[in-house]
Amino acid sequence: MCASTPPPEEAVGVHGILAPAARLDRWLLVVLVVLLTASAVRYFDRHGLDAAGLAVLGGALLLGLAYASRGALPRHRWWPTAWVLGMVLLWAALTTVAPSFAWCAVPIAFAVLRVLPFGWAVGTIVVMTGLLTTAWQRISDDFDPVRVAGPVGVGLVTVLAYRALDLESRARQELLDRLVDAQEELAEQQRRTGALAERTRLSREIHDSVGQELSSINLLLQAAESDWNAHPARARAHVRTAASTARDGLDEVRRVVRDLAPADLADGDSPASLPAALRRVAAMTPTSVPVEVRIDGHPIGVPPKVAVALVRTARGALANVHEHAQARRVALTLTYHHDEVVLDVRDDGTGFDPGHVRANGTRGHGLAGIRQRAAALGGRAFVESAAGEGTTVSVRFPIPRQDDAR
Repeated sequence: MCASTPPPEEAVGVHGILAPAARLDRWLLVVLVVLLTASAVRYFDRHGLDAAGLAVLGGALLLGLAYASRGALPRHRWWPTAWVLGMVLLWAALTTVAPSFAWCAVPIAFAVLRVLPFGWAVGTIVVMTGLLTTAWQRISDDFDPVRVAGPVGVGLVTVLAYRALDLESRARQELLDRLVDAQEELAEQQRRTGALAERTRLSREIHDSVGQELSSINLLLQAAESDWNAHPARARAHVRTAASTARDGLDEVRRVVRDLAPADLADGDSPASLPAALRRVAAMTPTSVPVEVRIDGHPIGVPPKVAVALVRTARGALANVHEHAQARRVALTLTYHHDEVVLDVRDDGTGFDPGHVRANGTRGHGLAGIRQRAAALGGRAFVESAAGEGTTVSVRFPIPRQDDAR
């Protein structure tokens, strides 16, 4: 046997009889119909079906239909008030003629509490209680305190029960409103955070790809202009390299927009693609000295995002060497370990104080972008430098072990 899922209004741990408040209207209608039927039967048993009996029967039927028509009322402010006051007057007339109809006051009182403001509703119920007590005293030879205490107690319980339901409903609605507001605020914050992260990523990628290639083109064209008359062959070589770099830059723009790997990694996950891409970056970077590329360890395929990060880190680090280092030697080393891949870019240039760079934001996006990119992929980036002692930029990324990948 499968356990049934409790309805939404029956919260876990709530066992009171007032908990399923959404069913209250239906049960009140059932109770009213039963009470009207029993009261009408009692009246006919005592007085027979004469003209007064037919009037009582018509009044009972009209009261039941009026109570059941609540959902079909027009959407006007005064209609609910007119509806509930009409039922109170109809009940009062029935109770005056046949006191047994006094028991129908309970569902009528709940309707009063649902429609009228609380103060007016309590006043109306007090009047109904007084009428009910008077009607029962008419059919009693002696004064019976129970006939007074009973209606007062029922009226008091009715008011308190409704008040409890009303307070519970308001508290629940307030909690739901606060939850909806909190969810909307959280969603908006997530959208802002996502947009900021995406802008940061695009800024970094454009700087380390398109920006560096445009800088290389500019330097190559300046070199070609200097050699145009004295060394035309070398000038033409510079122009050809600049044109090739421009084509690569155009492809890079398209791939950045589409969030694909750079053109240097056209071979995808091939173990040889990353070393080849780094050699290409080294050859295309217009440094004043050649860049020595070393590959240590056995090349293996690395995740595409890691390969992209290594290529763009190399490009950014070499651009910084050319712009700032005044180096005589530059070495780019890619080292494969059993669980990580490490890229080092070393130069013997002027060096700098890394702490001063972080504090003042000098040297632009380059070093900050390298650190952010490494951290985003679970890697680490280090910069070691000192004035007059050169600079080493190192990044390392974890890679799946070969025996784990099988």
